Amino acid sequence: MISEEYFYAIALRECSQIGDIHFHKLVHTFGSAQEAWKRAKKEYKKLEGIGQKTVSDIGNNNHLEFAEEEINFCEKNNIQIRLKHLRETPLLLNECNDAPAILYQKGKIDDTLSKVSIVGTRNMTDYGQKFIEDFFEATQSSRYTSVSGLALGVDKEVHEQSILHRKPTVAVLAHGFQYLYPSKNRKLSEKILEEGGTLITEFSSSQKPDRENFIQRNRIVAGISPATIVVETGFGGGSVSTAAFANDYNRDVFALPGKITDLCSQGCNQLIFHNKATAISTIKDLISMLGFNGPKEKIEELFPYSETTIQLSDNQYLIYQSIKDQPQISLDDLSQKINIPPYKILPIILELELLGKVKSFSGRQFIAI
Repeated sequence: MISEEYFYAIALRECSQIGDIHFHKLVHTFGSAQEAWKRAKKEYKKLEGIGQKTVSDIGNNNHLEFAEEEINFCEKNNIQIRLKHLRETPLLLNECNDAPAILYQKGKIDDTLSKVSIVGTRNMTDYGQKFIEDFFEATQSSRYTSVSGLALGVDKEVHEQSILHRKPTVAVLAHGFQYLYPSKNRKLSEKILEEGGTLITEFSSSQKPDRENFIQRNRIVAGISPATIVVETGFGGGSVSTAAFANDYNRDVFALPGKITDLCSQGCNQLIFHNKATAISTIKDLISMLGFNGPKEKIEELFPYSETTIQLSDNQYLIYQSIKDQPQISLDDLSQKINIPPYKILPIILELELLGKVKSFSGRQFIAI
């Protein structure tokens, strides 16, 4: 039997002016969704930044009827209701100020396992597919949960490779559980659950897969994991928004570079160019930066580099050694440490990256290789 707190939480979130941020304010002020439902309309002046118009829809009996129907649907279909303010939603997602107040969930999420979100275009190329296959093969010995959006293309490949390599996978939906979009992935969604994976959504059961829901969905994909990998995406692709959310949440973002003439790589190249993502040069390096165990067997690198000795110039050596002494040093701290202006450091950093001596992270941080 689901408690009354879930009943009032669903009704409160259904109010026309109450989004996730306002929901959290209401619960924080009144202590629970139930108390907010009963008191907010009369005591709205206690709420900072929320006026009478915002709370005007609270108390509407239609929302209580909706909540009752929603709970009945969830109980009938074995759907769990998770409330953020009761700390029932995934730990990292809870840190996001705009995290969903309510998550609907089928299956279980092991929050002790590290997560990695892997996203990309529906029009995946052989290049993107090979990268995903190689990544899962190389991380066979690592314990983690993959996260993606159950779309066609990259998302589908991520979920399928997770199942193939016996990794739990989380599919984040852009609609309620009355629907499954795209319908081609229905069997895949069933397989995800059979293999111990999870389907989650912030949308109530009757919500259709409307266009705006997909961008909203992407913030969950970004927020639930400490790192997001963008495999392939065009200019303005949905995965670019996922990367933007991940940057806003101070998560690591990695992107697979490609030829400038390849439409499916242009979004990745743009993210790298604008320092919104770290370029993936080898799967070995990516695994290391993700903090996963290295592969048990030697793997063929995506972009192998030679082990020949490289003679560095004085400035190259100074910057390389400074980064080596202080891993993940920021550009500003590096500039202060060696007393060279940032605009003079950046070209040398680029030279060191091309030589395979240094890696840059989002936020202009660097490590020596």
